[in-house]
Amino acid sequence: MKYLKTIVKSPGSATVINAIATGYGSAFGIGRYVTAEVKLKSSKVTCKSDKDVDTTLIELCVRKVLEKFDIDTGVSVKTYSDLPVASGLSSSSATSNAVTLATVLATSKEYIPDYKLDEFEVLNMAIDASLKAGVTITGAFDDASASFFGGLTITDNIQRKILKSWDMEKQNILIYMPYKKSITAQSDVGRMKLLAPYVKLAFSEALKGDIYKALTLNGLLYCAALEFNPNIALDALSAGAVAAGLSGTGPSFVAITDNSSLDAVLNALGQYEGNVMHVEVDNEGTNEIKC
Repeated sequence: MKYLKTIVKSPGSATVINAIATGYGSAFGIGRYVTAEVKLKSSKVTCKSDKDVDTTLIELCVRKVLEKFDIDTGVSVKTYSDLPVASGLSSSSATSNAVTLATVLATSKEYIPDYKLDEFEVLNMAIDASLKAGVTITGAFDDASASFFGGLTITDNIQRKILKSWDMEKQNILIYMPYKKSITAQSDVGRMKLLAPYVKLAFSEALKGDIYKALTLNGLLYCAALEFNPNIALDALSAGAVAAGLSGTGPSFVAITDNSSLDAVLNALGQYEGNVMHVEVDNEGTNEIKC
């Protein structure tokens, strides 16, 4: 055994359509990442994270891969992240994607040298691990696919199908994060499902390609259901953002703006207590980093 280290980096994502109300969603990759380092060893699965988080999800991702390929080996995993947890920015999807792909690559190099990478197989293992860990309600296929493939995806989360996808135009993505966290699995599903007829309208706009209208309408609807302050998005729009709304089940808000309105939108979001991140679109998705 060579004990080679495999490193994979996976982006977070921002919400266009939250799939919890209808089972249909949309998201796009953003330039904040979870990085997983996987190394095979003689025995045991050990998991560490630079964040103060439960490593159950990480271990479940590893065990999904070992079970899939019927491999008995020890695995050491370390994860590093500049993506805030419990923020509505798909930190769980990015973690599961990075760890699962890194484990697949590490084990296949050692045990299955003729293995041909099946990206959807890897993605589905990552989603299955997230569901088993209880960090998602729907499986988050929209978030997970945007994180895995990069760019924008429009999805049927129930069937785990990508309906449409394309690279996002490079533009300014501003993310406002209040000083609190929001655990997706603890959100009020009943209240969100009341929105289904109206979220369907937002989803139809996404299918037509009007991502800005879809993101804004979805974000305002979920603000109402989850009792977040819609003025955060409205102030960003008033300052010149082309789209603004709640990301995931919060608490983060995402705003999209061009250079001419960047400073004004930054100032509008900056009046609220919390932090504002300025990130880029990620169209690359989850990839191995060559050592």
